Amino acid sequence: MSAKKNTLNKDAKEETARPHQPGQSDFRTILPEKIDWKPFAAFPPSARLAIVVGEPLKQGPYTIRVKVPGGVKLMPHRHPEDRVYTVISGIFYIGLGDEFDAEKLQAYPPGAVIVLPGNTSHFHWAKSGEYVTQVTAIGPLGLEYINAKDDPRSKGEQEYEIHERCSGSSSESN
Repeated sequence: MSAKKNTLNKDAKEETARPHQPGQSDFRTILPEKIDWKPFAAFPPSARLAIVVGEPLKQGPYTIRVKVPGGVKLMPHRHPEDRVYTVISGIFYIGLGDEFDAEKLQAYPPGAVIVLPGNTSHFHWAKSGEYVTQVTAIGPLGLEYINAKDDPRSKGEQEYEIHERCSGSSSESN
């Protein structure tokens, strides 16, 4: 086994450097208190989104955080991209299907990881209080409500576009 490990280490060292993704060429940190929460037109007005890394509207990897206050529901919707959710805080309730059904909700505690394949209809409810999730995916980010009447964008309740770059939405330190 150690000969195989040495071969893998040698191969890894000889591999040429890969190009950096946007915003990932320098070491940096993003502290929780510096997360820049903003309204997002596709969410209910009280929910917030923060770009952590990447450019969600472009092709390529991105990481966002989503904060939903207690009692708020995100009605059935889907995303074209595969997504990996990590629960940061609170209890994250998610159910699968084209119709909101509280009986289908599953509760996930902080630290849980949920893999959601693209185009999977699902819904959320901050049933027991505020939650924060971190979403990692390959953009561009998309969100389509199953029933157009559930889409806040059609109601004109708020205006906000995701910033093309994450500069200004996080704190960098070396």
